[in-house]
Formats: sequence, structure tokens, C-alpha cells
Amino acid sequence: MEKSIETIWEEGFLASDALVAPKINDLYNKKSKHIVEKFKRMYSINIKAIIAFAILVIPFTYITNMPYMGIPMALIFIGVVYYSSKFKRKLYTIDSSVDSYHYLKSFKEWVTEMVAFNTKMSRYMYPTVFISMFLGFWFGSIGGDMPGEELVTWLLVDYPNMILLMGVPLWLIIGSAFAIFLLAYFGGKIGQWDINLVYGGILKRLESLLDEMEELRS
Repeated sequence: MEKSIETIWEEGFLASDALVAPKINDLYNKKSKHIVEKFKRMYSINIKAIIAFAILVIPFTYITNMPYMGIPMALIFIGVVYYSSKFKRKLYTIDSSVDSYHYLKSFKEWVTEMVAFNTKMSRYMYPTVFISMFLGFWFGSIGGDMPGEELVTWLLVDYPNMILLMGVPLWLIIGSAFAIFLLAYFGGKIGQWDINLVYGGILKRLESLLDEMEELRS
């Protein structure tokens, strides 16, 4: 039966002629680099996907007669790409010449900073996306008929006493404001869920590997 890493590590110090400690170090170096490099690839792919969405959303919403949705959403995701690219550049500055433990610790610090910023940004991003969608459905195509006005006209037939505020039903304003509040309040948690969905597996491996290394170092 193959020996566990803990047993090999201990024997590397108990036996003067055992040269396994360097092998263990090399094993952890390979594991560390594999985790970080895999994350870098996934992060780069994610940024490229956001760039593609930001580019395609405007022509798509023009085709579907919702440019008022496409323009602000494109601006939102261009902002996401900008800040994600800044974090990507910082990720590539992590010193890989140090030992694997400190390399992973530096990477974990970067992850913590990135997650904290993403959580904060999500509180603003998701409400803004909702507002963009509302504008797209309400105003429709530029220079054309406004679906929102048509909806109000249709509703007034059955509800002539419906309260309007600047041509918008009051109940719709209240409902939209409540939805925006909820998205702002839970936006951070939604952002964290999004990160866990994409990177959760690899981040769990990072935590597990660091726990192993800290246990062996103690």
C-alpha cells in the first residue's frame, strides 16, 4: 500500500539518508502551480466570455427592438471587464519563485481581495442590470412605439382609476423599487454564489492543499 504524504514527510526527517523531503516539496510545487494555472485559464475564459457578451448585447437588443436595454448593459459589462482585467494583471504579478506554501498564500490573498471586490460590485451591478431590462421593455426601439405606454393604455381600459406617476403605474414603480432594493441587499450573496458556481471546485482544492501544508509545517 502506498504511504501517505504525512508518513513520507515524517520519514524524511527521521531517516538521515532519506531524501524524500525534496520530493514532497516538488510534489507540492506541482500541485500549487497546477491549481493557480488552472484558475488563471478559467479566469481568462470568463473575461473573454464577458467581453463577447458586451459586444453582442447591443446588436442583439437592436434586433429585438430593446436598445435601451442593450446600451446600459454593454456599459455595465465593459466596466466588469475593466476591473476584472486589473485583477488579472495583479494575479500575474504573484511571485512564483518562492516556496509553494507562500506562493499559495499570496494567491489566496489575491482571491480574497477579488471576491471582496466582486461582492461589493455585485450590490450595484445586479440592480443596474434590472433597471436596464426595465428600460428596454418599457421604451422599446429608438423612435418607435413605446411598449410601456401601450401597456398602460391597455390597463386603463380595465382600471381607469389606476394611479400613474409620470405615466407609469404607481404599483409598478413600487414593485420595481422593491426589486431593486432586494437585488442591492442580496447582490453580494448573488455575486458570491456566482463565484462559487464557476470557481468553487478549484477554490476548495486550494483550501484543502493549504490545510495540508500548514498541518505538515506545524
